[in-house]
Amino acid sequence: MARPAPHRHLRPSWPWALAGAAAGLLLALLLFAPARWVANTVNERSGGHVVLADPRGTVWNGSATLVLTGGPGSVDAAALPTRLDWRLRLRWNGLRGELASACCTTAPLRVRASWRWGGARLAFDDAQSRWPAALLTGLGTPWNTLQLEGDLRLQTKGLSVESVAGRLAIAGQAELTAQGISSRLSTMRPMGSYRITLVGGQAPTLQLDTLEGSLHLSGSGSWAGSRLHFSGVASAAPDRERALSNLLNIIGRRSGARSIITIG
Repeated sequence: MARPAPHRHLRPSWPWALAGAAAGLLLALLLFAPARWVANTVNERSGGHVVLADPRGTVWNGSATLVLTGGPGSVDAAALPTRLDWRLRLRWNGLRGELASACCTTAPLRVRASWRWGGARLAFDDAQSRWPAALLTGLGTPWNTLQLEGDLRLQTKGLSVESVAGRLAIAGQAELTAQGISSRLSTMRPMGSYRITLVGGQAPTLQLDTLEGSLHLSGSGSWAGSRLHFSGVASAAPDRERALSNLLNIIGRRSGARSIITIG
């Protein structure tokens, strides 16, 4: 009668066990990475001008208080009245994100980020949102002097922004409507409503128009590489020059009854 084969004890494969444990730890770290990682990245990339305060949740599903500041060492800061919520999802070539805040969005703002050799691209879904103009006060000079009030309504259509080898490429369109704008530099409330239109293409352009009001603003600009060159004019209605004089002295170079605005 044949003897049964002797029992052999299986020895664990320690290298594979350690590799599995490390992979599990890495996966857990990625899935539950704290929201402060997003906050730290935004703070660093914006030079301290955009701060996500009191971050909660994870990198993938989180929220924070959006604060605009004048940068490191500045005492200027302004916060969004409601928390900013975000969702991030990995895609085969980048990330897809959603942003929402009860005060300012009726539906989440969606953006896709993708990377390629030497550059990156952001593509925005068509959307509308509404933001308080007072938020700009936190950015410091000249916004802390102007202290604007009113509504900023942003609408995007087919908008994408791409940076390749230091050059900026813009496609689609964005329109920012500033409604019922007031400033602490004038007793006139409101001073007017305005529209800024960005149109992408081979030579992206920026157009500023006055919709209504006693403060007249107009101008146009274009991008050369990643630099914006803009020139515009500010003036007051004939019977409102005294009420708007202080503001005209601040927003540009005074030339008689007009103020010349130049950027770049």
